[in-house]
Amino acid sequence: MNAAMNEGPQLLQLIDLRQLRSSDLNELFDEEAAHWLDELYWDYRPSLDLIKRFIDSRSLNGFAAFKGRKAAGYGFYVLEDYKALIGGLFASPRFSQVEVTHRLLAEMLSTLKNLPRITRVEAQLMPFGAALDSVFVDQHFKLYGRQFMLLDLAAAQADGRALSQGLRLDRWTDRSFESAARLIHLSYADEVDKAINDQYGSEAGGLRFLRNIVILPGCGQFLPEASFLVRPVHSDAPVGMVLTSAVAEGVGHTTQICVQPGYRGSGIGRYLMQASINALRARHFKSLSLTVTSANANAVRLYEKIGFRTIKKFAAGVWSG
Repeated sequence: MNAAMNEGPQLLQLIDLRQLRSSDLNELFDEEAAHWLDELYWDYRPSLDLIKRFIDSRSLNGFAAFKGRKAAGYGFYVLEDYKALIGGLFASPRFSQVEVTHRLLAEMLSTLKNLPRITRVEAQLMPFGAALDSVFVDQHFKLYGRQFMLLDLAAAQADGRALSQGLRLDRWTDRSFESAARLIHLSYADEVDKAINDQYGSEAGGLRFLRNIVILPGCGQFLPEASFLVRPVHSDAPVGMVLTSAVAEGVGHTTQICVQPGYRGSGIGRYLMQASINALRARHFKSLSLTVTSANANAVRLYEKIGFRTIKKFAAGVWSG
């Protein structure tokens, strides 16, 4: 570790993650995993294993905060062409979480805004112990309210309506990537979520998004058996889609649900959610979570009608240089 860590315990110091080993942050990782599981019913350990590998290969951009030799928090970011994504931020409850989170976030944002090629920064951070909105506002981010919602599958309100005539339900297969990316692009063309995640703004971005949630562990273990597409009977182009992952034992997470604008209002979204719920119940899952943008009132009402309840609110932030 950097020699600067030997200084007095009252001084909060930020160290580049590329100067550290993952073992220097093990206590933080254990605390973070416990928060994800206790508050969000999410087993975050697979994501932490990936973070550790990147730290040990000296390839993760970000900072860790130390008081003396004790790690108080860490945050990291990912660069992608003209854009940066704040990938994670955590502060230990053993320290002043407000001070630590604000210092880490401000340092990352300042660093990114000084990179000449970066013209956009996105952040969707699940806060544990400290609100982040004021730091985003100080850094001239636009904020969008988001909700983390949870459903007790045993208490879910069933809907027995059939799919509209002329449509069929298919399970996800890897042959669906390109057509599903096109559906994402069409579905979010006029939606606020495109302002939060610019991958929704193109088919190429939609394809990157799909590969991230289907192949990588950041959103859990993908469940093709609980992921579905709705297509017209005589076409392979989907008009609706729900994708589901397992994020802990017995806990599923809806990573994506969308319906093409011309098909909305016909019950496709509700039918897709029911198909996913039925598949999870058949595999003895106990609960299902999702995130939704608060401004999408129709979606929030649908989820509440099914039985979802909001267990955490947070803000997504976007800066455009």
